[in-house]
Amino acid sequence: MLKHQLLHPEINAILGRAGHHAKVLIADENYPSSTAIGPHAQVVSLNLCPGVVTVCQVLETLLTAIPVEEIHTMGIPPDDPYAQHGEPPVWADYRRIIAAAGLKLELDPISKWAFYEAVASRDHVLTIQTADRALWANVLLSIGVRSS
Repeated sequence: MLKHQLLHPEINAILGRAGHHAKVLIADENYPSSTAIGPHAQVVSLNLCPGVVTVCQVLETLLTAIPVEEIHTMGIPPDDPYAQHGEPPVWADYRRIIAAAGLKLELDPISKWAFYEAVASRDHVLTIQTADRALWANVLLSIGVRSS
């Protein structure tokens, strides 16, 4: 019986095999998960219908199951039309979730193309494709080490 909130058997199996520095992408509905993927990664689709499930729901659940040492978002290029609007509202939700999980981590945006490169790395083990409709909602987690 599991004590954490993550019940999905395939995601649990992948995370159980992952080690320190492994990368887990929680992708929004716009992310090209079939082509922007690491050579060893698996994709699990949790996109039931538009908006269900969200990146926030997956992030909240994963933080009960794995140690995380870094959390990156996809930075918005200055020439993107959305850049004029400032930070996406969903990033504030991520900070709230991180704090509620008791983590002292900063949400660290990395440039869009560096984000794609990080996902394409050999350390990428899992993409969880959501149906989140929020723009710029992708989150890349780096798995840390167990402290006990």
